[in-house]
Amino acid sequence: MSAMQTTQRAEPQWQAAAEAIARAKSILLVSHIAPDGDAVGSLLGMAGPLRSMGKNITAAIDDGVPADLRFIPDSDIVAPRVDTGDFDLLITLDSSDLERIGRAGVYGMAHSGQVINLDHHPTNTRFGDIYLIAPEAVAAVEIVYDFLAYLGEEIAPSTAYALLTGLVTDTQGFRISATNSRTLEIAQDLMRRGAPLSQIMSRTLNRRRYEEVELWKLVLPSVQLRGGLIYATIRQSDLRQVGLDKAGDGGLVSYLVTVDQAKVSIVFKELPAEKVEIGFRAKPGYDVARLALQLGGGGHTLASGCTIEGSLRQAHEMVLPLAHQVIAEGAGKRE
Repeated sequence: MSAMQTTQRAEPQWQAAAEAIARAKSILLVSHIAPDGDAVGSLLGMAGPLRSMGKNITAAIDDGVPADLRFIPDSDIVAPRVDTGDFDLLITLDSSDLERIGRAGVYGMAHSGQVINLDHHPTNTRFGDIYLIAPEAVAAVEIVYDFLAYLGEEIAPSTAYALLTGLVTDTQGFRISATNSRTLEIAQDLMRRGAPLSQIMSRTLNRRRYEEVELWKLVLPSVQLRGGLIYATIRQSDLRQVGLDKAGDGGLVSYLVTVDQAKVSIVFKELPAEKVEIGFRAKPGYDVARLALQLGGGGHTLASGCTIEGSLRQAHEMVLPLAHQVIAEGAGKRE
């Protein structure tokens, strides 16, 4: 095993992180831009126990918690920005690289004495000073759960609620291939501590805004399937027409990969200022994390993304051949 492989697979630095928290009086918590359930759940799952320890906590995510995740207890403590003050410690959660931590994270990096990087993405660039990185974890909330156990902190019902929300959303309701027996054991423990599984499922996986249905109506005619690759394109005009200028794709990229003939799915979303946001999904055996990393993004083996400069046409010309290469490599390994 090479030195690089050893570093990437190093155990999380539990003791160093515990000592940093013990020394800190003021702590800033941030998670990634366009936050999902794991981003918000891991942040709130850490915030509550740290407050119980007597720490002065500031929590921030660029633009705040999305409306569809504000049902999580204490989500109102998360500020949409942070631009004043200095902190003894910054903890970034569920963020694989410096671009993902947004403006709040950039401010925190410049105004904090030390940085703990807590993440489960295999593409994590290992920024910061102390690493709680566990690529084998199914979600960042699993690392928070283990860290709280290491600290000997009791998990209150509100914390359990936040952690189970992250576990449910990042495993797509315990359906992804990375789900294992321990995932279910953690979920069961969080339910015992007061987290309502059925309520979380109904408020995350089993709901959709009508505006997203309208978006799909506009976008589905763009869908193409070629050689195991299925992709669609969302234009700014589509988003404006349905009033979802700042939204994602409504889960379209995850829906497309369920097509029987598809191996990899892509959704290209046009952004202002000649940029394109790209979401990738893959069936087991195909690795889109390396593709996203190659394009300046990151994520999981089966779910990742990136944002690139250029027009939609340029994005298609650059990304589609690379995606076909991912499919060819995956097919070669399966033979």
